[in-house]
Amino acid sequence: MSFQFQNKVFLAPMAGITDAPMRRIVYEETQGSVSLVSEMVAVNALSYKNAKTYKIADVRNEPYPVVVQLMGADPDLFCEAAKLVADLGAVGIDINMGCPVRKIIASNAGSYLMKEVLTASKIIEQTVKATHLPVSVKFRKGWDNEHVNAVKFAKMCEESGASYITIHGRTKAQGYSGIADWNIIKEVKDAVKIPVIGNGDVSTPLKAKEMIEQTGVDAVMIGRAALGNPWFLGETAHFLDGDESISPNAQHIYETIKRHMLYLEEYYGQKIALGLSRKWICWYSKKLYDAKRFRENYMKINDFKLAMKEFDSYFKRQVLGEMK
Repeated sequence: MSFQFQNKVFLAPMAGITDAPMRRIVYEETQGSVSLVSEMVAVNALSYKNAKTYKIADVRNEPYPVVVQLMGADPDLFCEAAKLVADLGAVGIDINMGCPVRKIIASNAGSYLMKEVLTASKIIEQTVKATHLPVSVKFRKGWDNEHVNAVKFAKMCEESGASYITIHGRTKAQGYSGIADWNIIKEVKDAVKIPVIGNGDVSTPLKAKEMIEQTGVDAVMIGRAALGNPWFLGETAHFLDGDESISPNAQHIYETIKRHMLYLEEYYGQKIALGLSRKWICWYSKKLYDAKRFRENYMKINDFKLAMKEFDSYFKRQVLGEMK
């Protein structure tokens, strides 16, 4: 299946982060100039009809395109899951073969599959056969520096029917530490004919441009740099298109953060939203004055409405005051 990207910037799939509220905020703040990928969905949990997992996979109510990422180790379960997420509104399927988290590795999934190339190939082939949707694969440089097989793995993905691939320039052993190897990303791009997305150390719009120029990738994927800064994705997309990038003013920053908190409440309910809001509040307040004291106070609050009052009090003062 031939495939062309609509956008040059992708929001990276991040477990517990790129949920429906986060995607909604990014879409609104980027005006649709960024491609959205869901947090990973475990195929075995879908087969058990796990309600929480089913909700993560269901993107029918989102009025913008969402690629759903699947994770697991059983080719047959991928086949079932692919059919299901197609019915649940996905515009594409991404297969996670790069996650370095211990519990994912222990289940023979994620980056473990870079050591099991035959199984990985079967998973891709089964998924491609099961659906009309474009299927992509996200993987890493290799298991460790002694076992770098990204180029061979990329060729396998292409031969198995993947429409495009995403290569993270770190090994499983590195996790998210150290420096991403853009040279291996270039080697992967040069080795295949299908589109390639580069991932790793895209921390500024200029870095995104440099990655594209140095490696030849068709698009870049941004993850951690977007935490607490959803505007960064749109700024990068506009920069790559040669358009003027306008940073949000203080009022807009405040309104966006509050909107994100309310989207959490709408999607999860107040109890769960309160717990989830804590990590977002930490990211959003990271560079603001007296943030440590504010976070300590916020963490002690056990009522969502009271938490929002604390949020209003602090952010109106800091964002609208200090940042004018």
